[in-house]
Amino acid sequence: MGARQYPDLLHAYATVRARSLEIAAPLSAEDCCAQSMPDASPIKWHLAHTTWFFETFILEAHEAGFAPFHPAFRVLFNSYYNGIGAKHPRPQRGLLTRPALDEVRAYRHDVDRRIARLLAGGASSPALAALLELGLQHEQQHQELMLTDLKHLLSRNPLYPAYEATQAPGAADAPPLAWIGFEGGLAEIGHEGGGFCFDNELPRHRSYLAPFALASRLATNGDYLAFIEAGGYRDPALWLAEGWDQVCAGELAHPLYWVAHGGGGWQEFTLHGLQPLDLRRPVTHVSLYEADAYARWRAARLPTEAEWEFAARRAALDLGQGSLHPQAAAGEGLVQMFGACWQWTASSYAPYPGYAPAPGAIGEYNGKFMVNQYVLRGSSCATPRGHARASYRNFFPAAARWQFTGIRLAR
Repeated sequence: MGARQYPDLLHAYATVRARSLEIAAPLSAEDCCAQSMPDASPIKWHLAHTTWFFETFILEAHEAGFAPFHPAFRVLFNSYYNGIGAKHPRPQRGLLTRPALDEVRAYRHDVDRRIARLLAGGASSPALAALLELGLQHEQQHQELMLTDLKHLLSRNPLYPAYEATQAPGAADAPPLAWIGFEGGLAEIGHEGGGFCFDNELPRHRSYLAPFALASRLATNGDYLAFIEAGGYRDPALWLAEGWDQVCAGELAHPLYWVAHGGGGWQEFTLHGLQPLDLRRPVTHVSLYEADAYARWRAARLPTEAEWEFAARRAALDLGQGSLHPQAAAGEGLVQMFGACWQWTASSYAPYPGYAPAPGAIGEYNGKFMVNQYVLRGSSCATPRGHARASYRNFFPAAARWQFTGIRLAR
């Protein structure tokens, strides 16, 4: 799956590990312990779990005289690896007031010191390098989750506290939506070799695509507000059955972080706090159900993941915009494929032809989740710089909204 070489790997290790602590630095111990819902995890748990990964899969197998930092951490910070053993219940991660945040930081420091010693001691093999690279990519995934889980947590507070007090950068006017056509045909889909990829991006294979078109940019808040004001949440003809059930139950009426303003307008909760709704920015934090209903209202559809990847290979790869909220579209042609919002596709998350998970517990990373999920493509404003690529397959249940999920139309 591709791995850096020493000493580049050691430098990358130190850089990625430091970034997680930077994300947590502005937060109090109370901020880091709370859990707002079962799908989200406390910041403290993220810091410990990513460390657990290196201790469990690297040090335990490769360190001479290995001894765990704390025996109980093997259970407390196991996420979903049944092959490793017992796990603390996911919905109860917020109850772990102990170990304290300082002890979790000490845990990170201890494992980092031992990893550095392992590498400095000359331990090297393709298998070890691949595991270290996987651990770094895994931690980068959790860095995005740290921001999105924290955003959900802060949004539950009626004070609407800001993670970063500075204002979000101003947005330019979004260009008019245009349709970018593609001839289709036989397309090579999946990771093409060179650099890292997750196993769910393999094997590369051929897929036939009929001619199609993609919207040049993501749907904006203004676009989506028009859908709401036109009665989009009141028309059952637009909705998949499970989505309409959520609408009728009062669970869906607008994107997750929109807040009705007393004067009749809208505000949006962001990591910069509560802000006036900017109609030029991409609509985000919508479920597959909402994205699909909006597409139907526009007499369009969501792209398949193969269509999206085929088009993305002809677009610029944005390595990240360095912002905590999606920026408005800028430029001509196919824009916002990366770095703004993850984009729902119409594709169920399933294995590629010939897919084979890795042996052992590490093989639980992706394969066992290939059911009842939909694929999202691209990356978001919260995705670490350099973590995006055209073949990347993100996935969530159709109802998920707490990630930076947006809408790109197809037809």
